[in-house]
Amino acid sequence: MKLAVEEARRGVLEGHGGPFGAVIVRNGEVVAAAHNTVVHSKDPTAHAEVNAIRMASARLGRFDLSDCELYTTCEPCPMCLAAIHWARIPVVYQGATRQDAAAAGFDDQFLYDVFEGKAAETRVRQEALGREDCLTAFELWNNKADRVPY
Repeated sequence: MKLAVEEARRGVLEGHGGPFGAVIVRNGEVVAAAHNTVVHSKDPTAHAEVNAIRMASARLGRFDLSDCELYTTCEPCPMCLAAIHWARIPVVYQGATRQDAAAAGFDDQFLYDVFEGKAAETRVRQEALGREDCLTAFELWNNKADRVPY
């Protein structure tokens, strides 16, 4: 966790983004250490956890990180938690809470409300379009003999 905190502090001092750091460890060895780079990269998905997952996946040459653990300076936001699930990381050690993040101006409560069906509106309009054409990619996937199950 100390390395995650160092990453968070470094990111703040370098003006890269919010005060968040994350470290991925495998068999007691650090695989990736990253911080939030949303401001620097102008990428709203460049949260510390996502950056660490991308780095660990690249270093290990695989998307399945089920033999890794993640240390993060704050409770993961909904996007990061979803990425953690997709990466199959089984254990997350988290420092600060989402309430601590909200007090610092990083409030994700609206997203939790949307996912729980409590939000009056979602801010994003979703419309179905071209389903039949889009299903052709799924058909290719289902017929692919060497596909990797996810």
